Amino acid sequence: MWKNKAAILSLPKIVDPRGNLTVAEHGSGVPFAINRVYWTYDIPAGEGRGGHAHKACEEIIIAVSGSFDVTLDNGTERKTFHLNHPYQGLYVGVGVWRTLDDFSSGSVCLVLASQEFNEDDYIRDYDEFLSYIQCLK
Repeated sequence: MWKNKAAILSLPKIVDPRGNLTVAEHGSGVPFAINRVYWTYDIPAGEGRGGHAHKACEEIIIAVSGSFDVTLDNGTERKTFHLNHPYQGLYVGVGVWRTLDDFSSGSVCLVLASQEFNEDDYIRDYDEFLSYIQCLK
């Protein structure tokens, strides 16, 4: 059910005594050309993010600082991923509902996206999402 829709990706981690470095670039851990980068931070305790799916945009979600949970829903089953390593990213394919919650204090969520922002690409209503993925089958 999750093939090509969700996976934890290991990004290159360059270990150095002065501090580690991780790189995210197309062809080196990122399966798409990056056209948009955004991050969320200062998320109040108990708040969540996400609550949508995309029709065309693929994403990689990274906890660059702290930790949080990402729950993915393909319309049939849900799977929760706990992100807490800045050298790992969660690949989220198209047609997958996502919610992010349980943010630790000081956490930063970085998202690499295959598309520039386009409101028409978002499905923000869960019932509409279920109808949309049924049409794809």
